[in-house]
Amino acid sequence: MAPAGTVTPVPNAPSPEDPHEWLSFEAHDEQRTWLFDLTFLTSNWDCIFGRGCPGVLTGPAADEEQGCCSYGAHFTGDEDRARVEARIAELGADEWQYRDEAATAGGAVHVDEEGDTVTRQADDACILLNRPGHPAGAGCALHQAALARGERPLDWKPEVCWQLPLRRVDQADEHGHVTSTVREWKRRDWGDGGQEFHWWCTEDPQAFVGSQPVYRALRDELIELVGETAYGHVLDAVERRRDLGGVALPHPALRRRGTPPPQS
Repeated sequence: MAPAGTVTPVPNAPSPEDPHEWLSFEAHDEQRTWLFDLTFLTSNWDCIFGRGCPGVLTGPAADEEQGCCSYGAHFTGDEDRARVEARIAELGADEWQYRDEAATAGGAVHVDEEGDTVTRQADDACILLNRPGHPAGAGCALHQAALARGERPLDWKPEVCWQLPLRRVDQADEHGHVTSTVREWKRRDWGDGGQEFHWWCTEDPQAFVGSQPVYRALRDELIELVGETAYGHVLDAVERRRDLGGVALPHPALRRRGTPPPQS
């Protein structure tokens, strides 16, 4: 235990010299202030599941191809659970590796010992995760099934799963005015367990390899989180500055490692 009065460093924590740039504007009809992390939204972060992602276990595990699916997904409420369970019922045996195991256990979703509604685990990962060697390939069975049907994965998956790596946080003041912050998902958002991850994707340049900036690549997810109007304001502000030759502050993961910032 650290002596009283000392501060214990957090592994992989950004330093105070790693600022982010933010865009803020008012939505008076909602009594809301929007605050967007431009440094992340204009970066070329990309999900590298199945492309060398080390995963979120306590050590590197790229060969297991679990990504951030090593633990059961939490649900935001009854509506989220009902929507996902309806999609799960559509999965065929050739699409979902653990369908029989889920049926035997009483379903893919349950209430755990802490009282949280989550997806079950099978073989030390989410029961909805197909493993390497499965005919459908490694990956979330819901995500894969949505793509196979020409639909959006965000309409199939638990909210916490499709939102990653984005996070919206709403805070109301004493007068009821809400400040809604849209930013990257950080280790701290996972609770104490997040500090045990060997690797987290928004901290490492290995994941900043996308062909387009996040605000374009995750357009559907952003609109689902904030609505068309707020997204339109972000889009206009970012692209207006781009047209004038301006660029946002490079992401800390790139600056810390000396990687040249991407061009959005």
